[in-house]
Amino acid sequence: MELRHLRYFITVAEHKSIRLASHYLHVTQPAISRQIQDLETEVGVKLFIRHPRGLTLTLAGEAFYRDIKKMLAGLDLSVEQAQRIASGFDGHLRLGFVENSSWDGIVPSTLRHFKQVVPRATLELIPLNTPEQIALIEKGKLDGGFVYGFGAMSEQCQFKTLYQYDIRLALPKAWPVEDNLDVISLHRVAHLPFITSFRRVYPAYYDHVMAACHSMGITLNVVQEAQTESAILALVNAGIGVALVNSATISRLPVGVRLVRLSDLSIMMPLKFAFLAENNSPLVKRFLDSLHESLNILHYP
Repeated sequence: MELRHLRYFITVAEHKSIRLASHYLHVTQPAISRQIQDLETEVGVKLFIRHPRGLTLTLAGEAFYRDIKKMLAGLDLSVEQAQRIASGFDGHLRLGFVENSSWDGIVPSTLRHFKQVVPRATLELIPLNTPEQIALIEKGKLDGGFVYGFGAMSEQCQFKTLYQYDIRLALPKAWPVEDNLDVISLHRVAHLPFITSFRRVYPAYYDHVMAACHSMGITLNVVQEAQTESAILALVNAGIGVALVNSATISRLPVGVRLVRLSDLSIMMPLKFAFLAENNSPLVKRFLDSLHESLNILHYP
């Protein structure tokens, strides 16, 4: 049983005439008659009652018509969806992101633009640190991710640099440090209790920060470690200590925390979008287009 047999059957049933079906399909009447006869032979029942001026469906033909109509409608939807997926206008995209990158700027702007351009696509957003994202992208379990680039990055991935954040000192507002100045020397506050991330969260970043401090002759007075920057800020908010954090956190600071620029330490934190170099997904291509458009809108370099 071929698809054209079924489409011919539907057309004849709806026009109740081989002549009209022939005109509609641009196929000769003998060809349509032969296809209908072949279909009836394969199904094993008469589908039409022949009249001098047309055809009507038998009871079996009516039941067959209803089922085939539904089947072809579903098939058409499947074809349409496959075409949308192939052109990047449908599908499912799994993206990782470092949490603080999503609070403002290029990440939420790109997500909004992408959903406007590809409303049928679904986005699954997974908060992960950079090493976790890279590992999942390499395994094909993430389509891409917003990461911070430090040290040797994956050779399997491509990276598009989006924005450069800087390091800041987060401290409790209640602490009278440097008379609440907007700029502080790290040397002046190195004696304070510091909260840092666990080294295992992102070893390259951790080592980079500690090496920068060591080059200044500073050893931080670390009193506690935390898994995420949100947890670090919560501890700062509780007055446990101060912390060196990403300037991106300024968009979502706890009420009891302020950020201060350091006069003697600057560590650039390059936000990048990572994806597999061999990923040819049309949906990923659409997302990269949205990323590029958002960069232009925000006037990012």
